[in-house]
Amino acid sequence: MSRQLKITAGQYSDKGRKEINQDFHGVLVPHGPQIASKGIAIALADGISSSDVSQEAAQAAVTAFLEDYYCTSDAWTVKTSAEHVLVATNSWLYSQTQQSHHRYNRERGYVCTFSGIIIKSRTAHLFHVGDARIYRLRGAVLEQLTEDHRVRVSSVQSYLARAMGMDRKVEVDYQSIPLEEGEWLVLATDGVYEFTDGACIATAIDGCAGNLDLAAQIVVEEAYRRGSGDNLTIQIVRIDELPSPESNEMYRQISELPFPPQLEARMDFDGYRIVREIKGSARSHIYLAVDSETGENVVIKTPSVDLQANPAHLERFLMEEWIAKRINSPHVLKPCSQTRKRHYIYVVTEYIEGQTVAQWMIDNPKPDLPTVRDLIEQIAKGLQAFHRLEMVYQDLKPDNIMIDSTGTVKIIDFGATRVAGVMEIATPIEQINLLGSAAYAAPEYFLGENGSSRSDIFSLGVITYQMLSGKLPYGVEVAKARTKAAQKKLAYKTVLNEEREIPAWIDDAIRKAVEPDPFQRYTELSEFVDLHHPNNEFLNKTKPPLIERNPVIFWKSVSFVLFLALVGVSVVRFH
Repeated sequence: MSRQLKITAGQYSDKGRKEINQDFHGVLVPHGPQIASKGIAIALADGISSSDVSQEAAQAAVTAFLEDYYCTSDAWTVKTSAEHVLVATNSWLYSQTQQSHHRYNRERGYVCTFSGIIIKSRTAHLFHVGDARIYRLRGAVLEQLTEDHRVRVSSVQSYLARAMGMDRKVEVDYQSIPLEEGEWLVLATDGVYEFTDGACIATAIDGCAGNLDLAAQIVVEEAYRRGSGDNLTIQIVRIDELPSPESNEMYRQISELPFPPQLEARMDFDGYRIVREIKGSARSHIYLAVDSETGENVVIKTPSVDLQANPAHLERFLMEEWIAKRINSPHVLKPCSQTRKRHYIYVVTEYIEGQTVAQWMIDNPKPDLPTVRDLIEQIAKGLQAFHRLEMVYQDLKPDNIMIDSTGTVKIIDFGATRVAGVMEIATPIEQINLLGSAAYAAPEYFLGENGSSRSDIFSLGVITYQMLSGKLPYGVEVAKARTKAAQKKLAYKTVLNEEREIPAWIDDAIRKAVEPDPFQRYTELSEFVDLHHPNNEFLNKTKPPLIERNPVIFWKSVSFVLFLALVGVSVVRFH
């Protein structure tokens, strides 16, 4: 039986000896699949005593973290999702201060400290700014996991160096730690931790193991008794159960749903009528079908029977639909909504009436530059939809790009796509690294490295080069270069020739996109695909030497000069 993520949390807050409580805290345990895809959120914020509105800042920071985090894409990593929320919250708090009469005194504005934890799968992700603390409790020993952002002027005087809402931009500390069942995590404000210790907290837990809220209250009351003059807030979290890898949703589908039967024309299958097979490979079979309810043409993709013993490939197969459901772009293949119960493993997508870019390049061996610009920009827009969700496509090639009857480009086949957020979820399936097509794969893949958005830029650069020249920028040498030393020797062959009117700066742009070193490429697709205007970097560049522009003419010229020199020497000797 698969295990799920479970915690027990206790929390308590009190104004202590102050007139109002400027602390705020909360825990959110989502229901359904979000507990696996997004995890459990715990947060605590401490207002600063110099501000009369700091309690509003603390409440806003915690509420936004607990609610808005779950509105971010589950394709994103925890770090990306949480930091987006915290940056947005900081901007809002800062703007509130700027619009108030406290704009010239930030210590009286909407400012608070913040400490939060996201527990996802078997990992705790910590986010921290200010001087509240996150601890790990082992026995009676508290291990401080966060750093206080406080500058000590003297033994009795200090000031907060970093906080939410203090400045236009905020720097949030982040770290991730692996978890074990039975572990304890503690979040506390300075009003508590400065007057208690691990033994105090452990004693309270031992005496109230079944009621952690009461344990938290006992710790707060003890801190008060020992002389704390500040607001007091503590959260105590016990890791009761960590998810087993088998609880992964993809794995469950693979385990529970059977393979479909062999499909043939005119066969009725799960509410679809099969028309014909479009394509078959060792990984999958693709069919044109008609939805019996709507009458629409659709594409049904089934895994090859050869994959039954390969769960890693099966997981990637099911990921295609998961990815398609999360991307909304006119340049990416759309999934079809599944209104009926599914009885087999398969994927249903829209049907695209058109041709692949591979076939288009055969039919158009010498396309004009405006047409190439249009196609490349559409492909880039599709790729950007992946990159915005922290997905790396990894297998961009002409066979995976369709052009429909209206001229719209659509990226298809997401079998190799890597999703950062999904990589954080434990799975019993051994992950595989798909290089994609060797002719278009970035050099770093052949070194065994993980790809990035720059890897997709390399592939797009190769396709651009091929559209303009009919060739590949490095021929077949990239796949042979399996060391960094070999990759440094890769020689780019210019796309310029006497038969095509291609501006030199276009060649420079492509060269930068297909640099063997990923850190020498463009960082963003938008930098490369602006093929309408030359980059100043290229315009200011000196004209490349003849050996780069036309090696044949260069060596012919060298040979001719050497020939004249030899003739001259012979004439001198004769005289």
